[in-house]
Amino acid sequence: MRETTSVCEPEDLRKRLKKEERCSECIRNTLPLRTVRTNGVVPHQSRVSCMPSVHPGTRELTKVLVTGGAGYMGHNLGLALAKLGYTVILFDIYKSDWEVPSRATFVEGDIRDYDALYDTCEGVDCVFHAASFGMSGYQQLQTKQIESINVGGTQVVIDVCIHRNIPRIVYTSTVNVVFGGDNIEDGNEETTSYYPLEKQLDYYSKTKTIADQMILAANGSLLKGGGKLHTCVLRPPGIYGPGEKRHLPRLVANAEKGLLYFKFWNKETKMNWIHLYNLIDAHILAAEALTASKGYIASGKAYFIHDGEEVNFDDWYLHPIFEKLGFSDPWIIIPSSMAYAAAFILEYLYLILRPFVSLDPVLTRHEVMKIVAMHTFQIDKAQKELGYNPKKFSMAESVDIYMKTRPISSQKNLNFVKLLLITFALFICIYLCFYGTISYAAPPNKTS
Repeated sequence: MRETTSVCEPEDLRKRLKKEERCSECIRNTLPLRTVRTNGVVPHQSRVSCMPSVHPGTRELTKVLVTGGAGYMGHNLGLALAKLGYTVILFDIYKSDWEVPSRATFVEGDIRDYDALYDTCEGVDCVFHAASFGMSGYQQLQTKQIESINVGGTQVVIDVCIHRNIPRIVYTSTVNVVFGGDNIEDGNEETTSYYPLEKQLDYYSKTKTIADQMILAANGSLLKGGGKLHTCVLRPPGIYGPGEKRHLPRLVANAEKGLLYFKFWNKETKMNWIHLYNLIDAHILAAEALTASKGYIASGKAYFIHDGEEVNFDDWYLHPIFEKLGFSDPWIIIPSSMAYAAAFILEYLYLILRPFVSLDPVLTRHEVMKIVAMHTFQIDKAQKELGYNPKKFSMAESVDIYMKTRPISSQKNLNFVKLLLITFALFICIYLCFYGTISYAAPPNKTS
């Protein structure tokens, strides 16, 4: 890594952008180029700015591999690393929907396949392990697949790094490893411990907890050719941003099908989210913090990362979606216990109908839990040790981008939706007979 001591001036940055020569601090402020608004919110496009404070020193990372390289975060991380000048290998079992950036190579392979990963890792000096399975929707119920990828795949990654003499692993974990439904307010890495595995509701959280511990336990392992393995873990909350294909499209589709009239959360409940660009920033910083020039400060450590603010699900996330669709916000108020019970039934309904109908569960128990329980975390440790400084973004802008670029909705599952609504209505009637009543909030007045 070449020595760089000067700060990029705007004109110099423009020249370097044309040549695709950018320092890591510049790339973190130009992902992609976008204009800074006066209100402090950073839109997703058209910025020209360079506000670096410290540029990296001697280059210790030259060739990197990203597992899950065809996924949303993995692909965009690879794109950012390639623009930084690294040689990048995107490794994934699925072919990428996006164009592979210059200076990057896509390799189709399974992280559970030791030989395939070993052969691909020749010359690699850092692995960003972002591959996982079972985060949301129907995947949450495929337990065998979840365990084999999240746990088995992680073990293969560790073994390959040891035998290939790869000295660094940055692992993309999740806040779910410490959150299981109990309220957490301003949790930090020292005061929040792993949530007991036997109490975790879903296999994704359970297996990510195991993998999180495996990565940290591997820190300090002796490499086959000498030296030690340095590892660190990043624990983000929910991810959003332009091009996100998991959470937002599913929520919009369910809203359009009329499945989100019910409200079961407390408006005062707070949570954290992280924008794609801040997540990429954190990964780049974490890799740098596993080098000798940074004193291996991140070695063997875990970090909570997010946008640096606490938000509520209603106003910050759900309202922009319904506003763009021209719908009223959910107004039928039901107890969270009813939503939880309904999610339980919907999960089993999915398992029963899956051989006959292609569908996603409308809601899972874990998703109910994450919406109704407070879970916020401090990022002081990442700010102090990694130099993490999240930019401010707006969820409303991500919704706006998606609504302008999404495919035309299909009505092919309309009959199933009607069946699902009837089933849910029957469940509500049964619930009312035994447990109580439902309250209603007046629908908000719409103004032209």
